[in-house]
Amino acid sequence: MNVGPVRTLAVWCADWPAVATGRPPQVPVAVVRANRVRAVSPAARAEGVQVGQRRREAQSRCPLLEIHEFDEQRDARAFETVLAALEDVAPRLEVTAPGRCAVPTRGPSRYHGGDRALAGLVLGRVRAALGAPAGTDRVEGGGSLADLRCRVGVAVADGPRAAALLAHDARDRVGPVVVPPGLTAVALAPLPVGRLVQVGPVRPGTGRGEDLPDVLGRLGLRTLGHLAALEPADVLARFGAEGLDVHRLASGREDRPPRVTDPPADLTVELGLDPPADRVDRAAFAAKALADEFHDRLASRGLACTRVLVVAETEVGDRIERLWRHEGGLSAAAVAQRMRWQLEGWLGSGRATARCRGGVCRLELVPDEVVGDTGRQLGFWGGSSEAGERAVRALARVQTLAGADAVRVPEWRGGRAPAERYRLVPLDSVDLAGRAEPGPEPWPGALPVPSPALVWPAPRPAGLLDEAGRQVVVGGRGLASAPPARCSLDGAAWVEVRSWAGPWCTDERWWDPLGHRRRARLQLVLADGTAHLLTLESGRWWWEAAYD
Repeated sequence: MNVGPVRTLAVWCADWPAVATGRPPQVPVAVVRANRVRAVSPAARAEGVQVGQRRREAQSRCPLLEIHEFDEQRDARAFETVLAALEDVAPRLEVTAPGRCAVPTRGPSRYHGGDRALAGLVLGRVRAALGAPAGTDRVEGGGSLADLRCRVGVAVADGPRAAALLAHDARDRVGPVVVPPGLTAVALAPLPVGRLVQVGPVRPGTGRGEDLPDVLGRLGLRTLGHLAALEPADVLARFGAEGLDVHRLASGREDRPPRVTDPPADLTVELGLDPPADRVDRAAFAAKALADEFHDRLASRGLACTRVLVVAETEVGDRIERLWRHEGGLSAAAVAQRMRWQLEGWLGSGRATARCRGGVCRLELVPDEVVGDTGRQLGFWGGSSEAGERAVRALARVQTLAGADAVRVPEWRGGRAPAERYRLVPLDSVDLAGRAEPGPEPWPGALPVPSPALVWPAPRPAGLLDEAGRQVVVGGRGLASAPPARCSLDGAAWVEVRSWAGPWCTDERWWDPLGHRRRARLQLVLADGTAHLLTLESGRWWWEAAYD
């Protein structure tokens, strides 16, 4: 059966992680992850802070910049307010990520008087939910849309990914973008190929075709129109399946047809909670077990779920549900993660409290769209491995014994000091199966490998003397005053220094009188055979870490 792409309305809220912090638009805010800026507020953008900058560069451009760590749970909870405002417009909203959602327009468009009327209604509802005055279609005084708390893009096109690309492009426009049926390829043609990083399959940091836009640009294919003009067979031969998928998108076609039959009913899983869960951690713990069972049933059929319906029922009969989509298939950890996000929004916000009277007594997962599982490469220089999957299952078993938030995993964030490079996050907050760690980049003043085996939560006092009994200091040129001779750690006896290396000097936040820090680090090997890392700051030595 040859059917066309599904007519879809997409909503894209710009810089949603910055909006989710709840800070006013006039406050400069940046959300960072792995020391890179992921989202900025309008005030920060006006000061020259841009997405992709390093934290240090962003702070140098705006000394008053507020830094917030990236938190997907916080983003999902905040986005629930927007979704609540749209539920009576389109009952089955499909959430792609916090800040982005879509809905097929066939039914809602007929009810509200056409695609353009529906798009205008949705745009007004979203802006109202974000605090803009009712009926806002232009900025007071003829100003820029950037003066609003959040730039919102709404677009209607043939296919969800094409609509998402056009919604991303419509964020700086006053009104929505509505593409007539059959003209989606014409609307996409002028967009640069670099926009492909906004939607699948090209995803930065995952290793999935992230170099493809750069390669296309160097070959002279700078717009989606240039790519669509090529023959599909030639694109497949040169760029493989991912290139062909992008070609279909640029041509106004989606990579898979709309769902014409329901998935088998026996793939649906449900779990009763007795007593009902009125706390997020209890409900999320049960959701993880349900997600594992859901994934096992799909795997036994050789299927992968690309869109799942999360359903929760309360003890008084309330029912709340949400659709989630993920390009490439949802792993068990990804499903559990999205269930936790929704439970946070349903049980942790004022709106959810009004709807969820009583505790959650039943959870259900319904596969709304399934595709054949194409499999994964195990091992062989990176990627998923059987040993890694066993480790994830072991962590899940430990979690059942220790508690939902007791198991934490490291997440790389960048930094010069050993304690700054990684942070511990709850196991349920990350998808270990699909996570691609960014490669540690060389930082000026960072310590060389190997890394210390033990890093103290708080540095402990230390002493470092030269042969004459004077304290070793580091001058402005980064040179030690004398070779270290004796060392005392945390008030213990003095031990002879056998060898040493350094110093490694850092001068951080020099533009901020309150946050300015100058530090120098030395590596020491003592006569007792132990090795340690010492830090000099404000004229005092501190024991920061120990080597194995």
